Amino acid sequence: MTQSQQNYARWSGRTLYDSNGEKVGQVGRLWTDDEDGHPTWLTARTGMFGTGESFVPVQGVRDREDGNLESRYSKEMIKDAPRVDPDSTPRGEHIDRAEEDRLYRHYQLTGTGQSGTASGGDGHDTSGPTTDEAMTRSEERLRVGTQQRERGRARLRKYVVTETEQVEVPVSREEVRVEREPITDANRERAVDGPAISDEEHEMTLHEERPVVDTEAVPVERVRLAKERVQDTETVSGEVRKEHIETDTDSGLEGRRG
Repeated sequence: MTQSQQNYARWSGRTLYDSNGEKVGQVGRLWTDDEDGHPTWLTARTGMFGTGESFVPVQGVRDREDGNLESRYSKEMIKDAPRVDPDSTPRGEHIDRAEEDRLYRHYQLTGTGQSGTASGGDGHDTSGPTTDEAMTRSEERLRVGTQQRERGRARLRKYVVTETEQVEVPVSREEVRVEREPITDANRERAVDGPAISDEEHEMTLHEERPVVDTEAVPVERVRLAKERVQDTETVSGEVRKEHIETDTDSGLEGRRG
């Protein structure tokens, strides 16, 4: 047994998943080509309680990081494939030509199986519908979108700050000024009213203004919170897979990659 055949033999008992990561079933057995001994089909237990097995092409099956296997076909296509009862078919028995033809038609494949060349003259696209002589090349594209999440919260808070202000206030006061006037006929009578020589006092009250400080609360403005949407751009990246098509010839011509 070659190293490649030993690697395929280890697939038995592993869990098979489809192209979307959905569990299909446990791998039962491998079916090999009579001419080169290379595995071409495997069966996965997909029936109720694992009592039936569906054929899956080995081509396009790869190892997963968790140690299981993944097929490029969907679970629905695998479950709808021609089935075989593991109890009624001895291990290693050939698949008859008619059933293998049905498998190739179901998976839209062309090639040579255990019992000979599969039927069909048109080209078949393994990732799409039946075509003429062309093959469809597909690739993955990034699909991006946005989701809304809470970024933070804002609130208004009012607090009191004491400040000192200086204001210029005009004030007035009374001061004494001595005025002298000579004795005239107009004021003589008041001037000689009283003793000729005596001690005497005359008093007057002086007034002044003083600044008075008081406070009052006056509304000056209204403050509220408002939201506005700001548009920005962020760069995201992701891994995508692309299919490449190459040609193989057996006539000595060089193949050219597309």
